[in-house]
Amino acid sequence: MLTPVDGRSAFVNPTFTGTHMRLLDKVTLITGAAAGIGAEIATRFASEGATVLIGDVNADEGRQTAERIRGAGGRARFLPLDVTQEASWQEALAGIRAMEGRLDVLVNNAGITKRIPIAEMPLDVFETVMAVNVRGVFLGIKTCLPLMQAQGGGAIVNMSSIAGLVGHKLSNETYATSKGAITLLTKSVAVRYARDGIRCNSIHPCTVDTPMMREWFKDPEKQRERLDEVPLGRLATARDVANAAVFLASDEAAFITGVALPVDGGLTAA
Repeated sequence: MLTPVDGRSAFVNPTFTGTHMRLLDKVTLITGAAAGIGAEIATRFASEGATVLIGDVNADEGRQTAERIRGAGGRARFLPLDVTQEASWQEALAGIRAMEGRLDVLVNNAGITKRIPIAEMPLDVFETVMAVNVRGVFLGIKTCLPLMQAQGGGAIVNMSSIAGLVGHKLSNETYATSKGAITLLTKSVAVRYARDGIRCNSIHPCTVDTPMMREWFKDPEKQRERLDEVPLGRLATARDVANAAVFLASDEAAFITGVALPVDGGLTAA
């Protein structure tokens, strides 16, 4: 169960202060937020005044990320969460109800990939990818919707990919299948629950510059083929993706729902 979030003072930031903070006092749950893109989203949300709940299976990294955010003046707690398990979601939401009483923003960020072509993909690996990438998003939405309905609204942001928009030749078929499912799940939820004041949008990054990708790019040919496909000539950064999440979660996007937002340097426009 969740423990109460310490303090309610705004995150001290030289750029965003007071009422200018775009997520001020919004209770937000971000899955897969212990590290990588999720941790960057959590950090950006906190800098915009949100109370951040870091949902992840990695307890050590999750607590460290929450501690870093609190050390910078933000509000953050680690929340144990296995997105593939309904019971874990139910326990997490029971804690959020008890400690916060509301949930304003859900970011379904947790996801995995396995770089195996379809002809060689073992069935159990396929099912693992689908469990995290699709079942996890499905369960998150299913579990959080009733609380958002009861409070009169909320925002859901689902992390998809350019591979959820186009047949991306550098992405394997299993990953594309899972991200394509997220794209249409997002649109379906958006149109059905708009009447409840709930917005649902998806983000579609191209390759993101992360430590894992830098390891991959030790092969110069792999680096070249990724860079060459982006019209703006660089990879996305975790901050690029986090900035898009802030916008979609904020009231600035109050009239935006069902949108699949590419963060791809023009890749899907080419």
